[in-house]
Amino acid sequence: MLEYDETVAQQRRKNSDFELGNKKVAPGTRQLVDIPISLLSNHTPVNLTVNVVHGKRPGPTLFVSAAVHGDEIVGVEVIRRVLKSPVLRHLRGTLLAVPVVNAFGFLNHTRYLPDRRDLNRCFPGSAHGSLAGQLAHLFLKEVVQRSDFGIDLHTAAANRVNLPQVRVNEGDDHIMSYAESFGAPIILTSPLREGSLRQAGKDIGVPILLYEAGEGLRFDEMAIRAGVSGVLRVMRELGMVAARSVRAPRLPSFKSSGSQWLRAPVGGLLRTFKLAGDFVRAGDVVAAVSDPFGQTDTEVLARQDGLIIGRTNLPIVNQGDALFHVASIKRPAELQERLDAIETHLQSDPLLDEDEII
Repeated sequence: MLEYDETVAQQRRKNSDFELGNKKVAPGTRQLVDIPISLLSNHTPVNLTVNVVHGKRPGPTLFVSAAVHGDEIVGVEVIRRVLKSPVLRHLRGTLLAVPVVNAFGFLNHTRYLPDRRDLNRCFPGSAHGSLAGQLAHLFLKEVVQRSDFGIDLHTAAANRVNLPQVRVNEGDDHIMSYAESFGAPIILTSPLREGSLRQAGKDIGVPILLYEAGEGLRFDEMAIRAGVSGVLRVMRELGMVAARSVRAPRLPSFKSSGSQWLRAPVGGLLRTFKLAGDFVRAGDVVAAVSDPFGQTDTEVLARQDGLIIGRTNLPIVNQGDALFHVASIKRPAELQERLDAIETHLQSDPLLDEDEII
């Protein structure tokens, strides 16, 4: 476990320069800070780059990170738009924006690092471990430990898509309040995984929200808009931006404490009849798997009432492949109407107009 840093504590108590790496960021300014990670085999340096936005007035420190998995680029665009938002002109506290944590995977369009490790299973890492372990240790020490709160932005794994959703620790009422303020269509209570950033944050006392939306190596406008508005709403809840400058969610998120995957009963060609965001009832036919000769069709049936929060995009499947991620919902009668209202709100929110943000 990382040791408590008294310098970080002093920065939080008064609005002095914010120190990161070898840079000092004065109140009311912003600066890019490059923290060296390693050299590539051709001697090209690779850095962990942090955009430090240090407000004129004291307040909490929030980190927002993306591309922990290098192919998850929706979060990169979310952070880019947040950094362009005019509400940051009157920021209280400090925003540490890290759009690309895993630069190695980002450059190579892959989820993993060169050593084939998943960075989100390598925390808290080690200063003398594998490349993934060293990057995990560096990010935790230089960014997470300096923060009071964190938002980690993700997308679905390769060839899958996720409905915008926030995932929180089970039984943590404090973090649940921030998840509610984020305003995603659904909040999913999910267990912490050993080696994950969320687990490491909990171990050092830094609560972290995990946002999942969209698919790898693709931009999804609704996923991006939901992420931008969610980050700004959490900043509003933390008191970092004025309440009048960011709209609160018009409708509460649905909550789910359980989910299950529907898997391919046989291998073959998949034809899907439902999309992410669709509600299904137990027994509904959500897809069919056919053989290439058109002789057999095997139906995929929903096993419970719920909301599809993730699905595969691949039409070619093997037996046992994960096809649909279904979250259980207690009040299905309200579901579709509220989801439609949330989407309409995101499309019409003037704060997210391209003329203002980009």
